[in-house]
Amino acid sequence: MAPRSERRRPSLFWPLAVIVVPLVSLLAKIRIVGREKLPANGAFVLAPNHYSEFDPLIVAVAVWRMGRAPRFMAKESLFRVPVLGWVLRSTGMVPVARSSSAAAAKQTLRQSTELVEHGRGVIVYPEGTLTRDPDLWPMRGKSGAVRLALARDLPLIPMAQWGTQAIMGRYQKGLSLWPLRKPVTVVLGNPVDLSDLRGRAGEPAALAEASTRLMNAITALLEDIRGEKAPAERWNPASHGQKETGRLDS
Repeated sequence: MAPRSERRRPSLFWPLAVIVVPLVSLLAKIRIVGREKLPANGAFVLAPNHYSEFDPLIVAVAVWRMGRAPRFMAKESLFRVPVLGWVLRSTGMVPVARSSSAAAAKQTLRQSTELVEHGRGVIVYPEGTLTRDPDLWPMRGKSGAVRLALARDLPLIPMAQWGTQAIMGRYQKGLSLWPLRKPVTVVLGNPVDLSDLRGRAGEPAALAEASTRLMNAITALLEDIRGEKAPAERWNPASHGQKETGRLDS
């Protein structure tokens, strides 16, 4: 497959890719299924499952191999850290809107508009943090990914990845280095159909419905990879007295 425009364009991603891609490729043998689902050009929101501190690197390398720059939604506070903040801004990372206030809604619209104007994609973890599900199935989703998608009618692409837990399990300290090149499967699905919800990005009911559709799509992809069915009821941390810390979404 010919390289796409974002990889050909000089950017800060080039030196980062020279370092990160070989290191990740040493630890993981990444198989990508459905790469044609990722738009070759233009804005998009990519929504993966999240169960390992290492899986952002897997997702980033997969997106880079598909010809797009891996830009993530990141905590706003990180943009104020010296050097790191400059790197985040220079690579076009997107600060997360931390609430559902009117100011946050305006921020989401502005961010979505900027993605369209610059033809960029963004990776948003809809669970907001590592899943709390005991068997690593996707848990209840939050609204950050769907808010961005609905604000300017962006393609919302579900993604599931599995195998990263063999490299770094949930809450594991350090990496499992041996054997090298552990198999990891990354699957992309068709864009989630939100056509009937257009123009309703500020309505809680529309956001809840969009989030449910997205999490259903991600879970279905993961079921195919794992060859088993997810629990009928999606894990809700609040119902189990769990605190949702380290959120990247809201």
